[in-house]
Amino acid sequence: MLGTVTDDSFPRLQARTARFTLGRPRSFVVAPDERRVLFLRSSGGTDRVTCLWSYDVATRVETLLADPLLLLATDDQLPDSERVRRERAREQAAGIVGYATDTAVSVAAFALSGRLYVTNLLEGSTHQLPAAGAVFDPRPDPTGRRIAYVSAGRLRILDIDGSGDREAVGEDGVSWGLAEFVAAEEMNRQRGFWWAPDGERLLASRVDESAVQQWFIGDPSRPDRQPAAVRYPAAGTPNAEVSLAVLDLSGGRVGVNWDTDAFPYLTVSRWPSGQRPLIQVASRDQRHLQVLEIDPATGLTTVVRADHDPLWLELVPGLPDRLSDGRLISTIDSQDTRRLLFGDDAVTPPDLQVLGIHAVDGDRVLVSASATPTEQHLWVVRADGTSTALTTASGIHGGTFAGELFVISRASPDTDGVDTVMVRGGVEIGRIASHAAPAPFAPRVSLTQQGRRGLHAALVLPRDHVTGSRQLPVLMDPYGGPHAQRVVASRNAYLNAQWLADQGFAVVIVDGRGTPGRGPAWERAIAGDLAGPVLDDQIDALQAMAATNPDLDLSRVAIRGWSFGGYLAALAVLRRPDVFHAAVAGAPVTDWTLYDTYYTERYLGVDASAASYDASSLIADAPALSRPLMIVHGLADDNVVAAHTLRLSTALLAAGRPHSVLPLSGVTHMTAQEDVAANLLMLELAFVRTSLGIA
Repeated sequence: MLGTVTDDSFPRLQARTARFTLGRPRSFVVAPDERRVLFLRSSGGTDRVTCLWSYDVATRVETLLADPLLLLATDDQLPDSERVRRERAREQAAGIVGYATDTAVSVAAFALSGRLYVTNLLEGSTHQLPAAGAVFDPRPDPTGRRIAYVSAGRLRILDIDGSGDREAVGEDGVSWGLAEFVAAEEMNRQRGFWWAPDGERLLASRVDESAVQQWFIGDPSRPDRQPAAVRYPAAGTPNAEVSLAVLDLSGGRVGVNWDTDAFPYLTVSRWPSGQRPLIQVASRDQRHLQVLEIDPATGLTTVVRADHDPLWLELVPGLPDRLSDGRLISTIDSQDTRRLLFGDDAVTPPDLQVLGIHAVDGDRVLVSASATPTEQHLWVVRADGTSTALTTASGIHGGTFAGELFVISRASPDTDGVDTVMVRGGVEIGRIASHAAPAPFAPRVSLTQQGRRGLHAALVLPRDHVTGSRQLPVLMDPYGGPHAQRVVASRNAYLNAQWLADQGFAVVIVDGRGTPGRGPAWERAIAGDLAGPVLDDQIDALQAMAATNPDLDLSRVAIRGWSFGGYLAALAVLRRPDVFHAAVAGAPVTDWTLYDTYYTERYLGVDASAASYDASSLIADAPALSRPLMIVHGLADDNVVAAHTLRLSTALLAAGRPHSVLPLSGVTHMTAQEDVAANLLMLELAFVRTSLGIA
């Protein structure tokens, strides 16, 4: 029976607080004089309207700089480009969800409801500028004299006082200054233009999607509305054509030249202070990467680094970049470790996995790294190759810095939420308050390594469970795929699992082969096969855990998941019904020929007719279904489109296999709507209980 989702129930609270993230400070920028720290934060744990704030380091006083409600702007008139960007970034907040500053951090620009706003950070005043159209991604130039923004696929510039709005570049039928779908969804490149350090030129991307196939995303509950046309580059089909140009303020344009046939993907672009712009480009099979330096006067490029891997090369967040002395900052995979390089020299030890770069300030680099996959720490690496661990306490850390002032955020296994502190000289000198809602309980979780591969796993038991008192049905709750970890040293990562456990389950979470943080060989163990290794690892960890935990009842095992986790859940009951007795598959990829080029072709190859696609997809497995399966899908999902679920359901029906499908009208891949998120969890629970014969 479906329980009641009351206003104070956990499912409702989790949905209302966006998994207890609303009210948490984020998006920090440290002023170069180290006197101020900018950040975004809403007023409380259920408030989605994010405001721009400043923290005075000397006085420890916070100042509200821009409140969307006071500016009389709402999110009901977002430009389509901004709605898409928020979906790609999985942004669930409203209000000011992003901003950009000049180098001195004297001015900030942001968009609200397609309108352009500028904050004078020294005076604390905010006002609207008269932009020519709906505004996307406004950015001051490094000197603070001008602002560039995108409107209707055209790149525009205006002066900081609002005068002189003019088109920098634009063309009918193509877009300038925007990131194409796979760049935003898979490469973590949300931008499409970059200012020169002196503010006199821009590097801008030109995106031509005319060759990309057109799909239509409709809302069946509103038959009066036309479906939305989207350009979706599915595996094996044409991508957008992306090129670059250097623009000057007088209207001149210089095209950037590189071999776009051999290297069609623009993965990274940046223009370091005092140096020429850098870009990183990749081959379609992602086995070749090049870092190119651009001569902005001629558009000619020079290869400054080239890498090759027989399987694929991973993109490392924040890289490439340059030190102030001009040396390239990059990584190399050596001794099964991703190591930081300055020039040709490895400067991090072989037992430390580099996960990404948070910030570069002159001759120092703030590095995210891990010696164990369950934790993430901050290291400062200097130009001479010496390094210092900035964090050592167990947890997941992030941050940024300027000069000697560091802003550090920490989620830990022993405290609620995320703490944000400012540190100078190794000493805490201040804190930025979090207004996030407190968690209603502390999870009962144990982290272990299981099986012959030492799989990192979490076991979450009911808080009132007495060891040996009863056997518990098992609910596996994985993601299990590339670029995401679930087994981490953070208390709040297990709140949802704890609530499920309290309903009478032993919840098991496993990070198997293909997940990040454990080295290049671990990531690449799924090459050519997205099904076998990930499913085998879930089973190996489950059986190893049950061998030492007799309270786990392996005669009653269910599995749930979303996105790749949904794929894994459906895969589990289709291929291993001897182990898994029920599944809830949320937004699952079922046919890999329907997923995007950059992600899918990395693992299965650029030929979508290859055997690897059939071996990893689920459609042919439909006749084998013998266990209860509920498939959930948002009909407005433009990432894993609803066709995945419909194709599997059609195959199951053709094979005469009973199953359940729950369509979510108007819901995207995020499931951000409060009522949907809260009640969906209850429906999943009811389905699992019924399927396992639990009263």
